[in-house]
Amino acid sequence: MTTFKEKVKALREHHEELLARKNEPLAFGNGIYEKYRYPILTAANTPLEWRYDFDEKDNPFLMERIMMNAVLNAGAIKWQGKYLLVCRVEGADRKSFFAVAESPNGVDNFRFWDEPITMPDTDIPATNIYDMRLTQHEDGWIYGIFCAERHDDTKPGDTSAATATAAIARTRDFKTWERLPDLKTKSQQRNVVLHPEFVDGKYALYTRPQDGFIDTGSGGGIGWALVDDITKAEIHEEKIIYGRRYHTIMEVKNGEGPHPIKTPNGWLHLAHGVRNTADGLRYVLYMYMTALDDPTRIIARPGGWFLIPEGDEYLGDVMNVAFANGWIADEDGRVFIYYASADTRLHVATSTIDRLVDYCMNTPEDGLTTSASVETIKALVRKNRNSVIAK
Repeated sequence: MTTFKEKVKALREHHEELLARKNEPLAFGNGIYEKYRYPILTAANTPLEWRYDFDEKDNPFLMERIMMNAVLNAGAIKWQGKYLLVCRVEGADRKSFFAVAESPNGVDNFRFWDEPITMPDTDIPATNIYDMRLTQHEDGWIYGIFCAERHDDTKPGDTSAATATAAIARTRDFKTWERLPDLKTKSQQRNVVLHPEFVDGKYALYTRPQDGFIDTGSGGGIGWALVDDITKAEIHEEKIIYGRRYHTIMEVKNGEGPHPIKTPNGWLHLAHGVRNTADGLRYVLYMYMTALDDPTRIIARPGGWFLIPEGDEYLGDVMNVAFANGWIADEDGRVFIYYASADTRLHVATSTIDRLVDYCMNTPEDGLTTSASVETIKALVRKNRNSVIAK
């Protein structure tokens, strides 16, 4: 008969095997980035101490007392030589919370810190918080902007009615967080990103204005707004810099992912686009670039999606979703893109600044019609037909 101690030992060995598993890039990618064989974080990667009571008297059957459902949508930063993710962890009770996981190399051996983040509340406590974007700002603080969800009390009889605001917090060590007032804005905001530099002496925000919690309504796409004081942030004027378009990957909505990466050629942006299908909403990732002297002026707009769920990535709590709110540009030019699939698990894809700039600057734009798409393909065919190497 297996004893309690033997069960615990086997459980810990199994868990350590998962945490220490080496990841490897998949062969035959698209040349833009490399995906990896294994997800970097799942619910199974969360610490055993968060889930099990290891007191034999209180838990003789070694049951999971607190079950975890998913690890997804993580902000990312390189900090003190480690690759840090502030992950959205969702419990079996549907409540999300933030927890820090770190890796020595950015692609495997991610381990959560001992305890989840204690995020202070505002005067109106949120029911749920999630999807933090991290920004190391030039003012010296590390900011986290995330969604704070509350019940819509104007609809007391509707238990699914919700409101969303952009919550703001800042830290210097990822353990102690100062909660600032939520962003004041005319529309609902679930997707707000802080630009890493001052613009005209002000804090700059990428927004995704929505009329409702789910419906975009009159919200036109990725917005831009300047804020005088981040400690009492309020948007007075907002303009759309990347709009939604009919019959594109961003027909329903689109929003900034992590904050853009500064390169000699311009700002690299990673964003998500959403369209409706007979099987529900489809989330994909796309890229664009803006000018160094004006982060609102688009200088490259590659057509179509950049990254989608593939294979097992398609399956999970919410099918057909790829989402990213964190990436890291390393000192050597390597870029780590952290994306979630199906609102269930976290993955990494790696590329370089040079490759991503090349992708953005030299990928054809969406011509917005079938005939334009066909002509783009034919132009490439003709170019290859005349190429000596292709023959």
